[in-house]
Amino acid sequence: MASKRVVHIIGTGTIGEPLIGLFAEKKDLLGFDEVTFHKRTPLLTDRSKVINLIRRGARLACDDAARHGFRELGIEPAYEHHDALRQATVVIDCTPSDVGLQNKKEIYEKYAHNTLGFIAQGSEFGFGKMYARGISDRSLRHGVDQYIQVVSCNTHNLAVLIDLIGLRDGGSENLRSGRFLCIRRANDISQDGSFVPSPQVNRHKDERFGTHHARDAWHLFNGLGYDLDLYSSALKVNSQYMHAIHFNLQVRKPTSAEAILETCRKDDRMALTYKQSANSVFSFGRDYGHYGRILNQGVLVVPTLTVRKGHEVVGFCFTPQDGNALISSVAAACWFVYPESYEQKLNCLRDSIFDEV
Repeated sequence: MASKRVVHIIGTGTIGEPLIGLFAEKKDLLGFDEVTFHKRTPLLTDRSKVINLIRRGARLACDDAARHGFRELGIEPAYEHHDALRQATVVIDCTPSDVGLQNKKEIYEKYAHNTLGFIAQGSEFGFGKMYARGISDRSLRHGVDQYIQVVSCNTHNLAVLIDLIGLRDGGSENLRSGRFLCIRRANDISQDGSFVPSPQVNRHKDERFGTHHARDAWHLFNGLGYDLDLYSSALKVNSQYMHAIHFNLQVRKPTSAEAILETCRKDDRMALTYKQSANSVFSFGRDYGHYGRILNQGVLVVPTLTVRKGHEVVGFCFTPQDGNALISSVAAACWFVYPESYEQKLNCLRDSIFDEV
């Protein structure tokens, strides 16, 4: 493996693009020498995006067949894709659903001997060990866990709620059950397709867990030796702003809203807000976040937090989609290279992690 520390990011969509920009801007502080990225198709509509990523310091890699197309757009690729893979220290796959699993079988296993680690995003169930920053870190084994799956943005939110409310005071025996309704925004503001004209409900495909959000959260905590009673439902609403979670956590040890808020105030993964609309929270992220992203795992809506009879915790929590998956992806990449000091590397992102929104 080369001594040069290179992070290679595949895909330039809603996760890939901000991740490339983040690494390009912060690479020195994060401990990387070079940032490369792969874009499959040369498109005129994406030319401005690619040019600006290169301007920030990232270097484009493409398939050999696409090189001419990029040159016609006035863009000179720095690497052929397999050359970029050969020199990569860490590879982060941000391709559409199921492509990451296919890439693992067809591409990544060929480069496993010279790459410290491969990271995929939440839709790639089965890619590797599930990860969310601050949840499953202690289950990671350096030199053993070469494939990591960063869980989805809503699973991040479920996980931090479970951790702070259900497990923090009393451990796994304290959480009787967790029930969640994931109220998902339609498409991202950067996407032209997949908008829905009215609320659209999801089927419960998994008999035990409902939707993949609770299933993935269960696997996340199961890696720590927990067997939690979790169930989730989901619907999509005709908004482009933010996801929200309605949660109902049953705990054995009596608690209060004040005690829960005090726990959240001490943990940088959870921000608090007194705002009650997705647009106002989204606007705060646009104004003060990292390229518009809030990097906390959840934004707990304080006025909605209620504790019934001391044991039933109910409320709403907004999900900073992209943001929580971005910081976990950065954390996982740094862990592969700096397993003893990766958390310190993340200090350069503190200005986009908020106590209050």
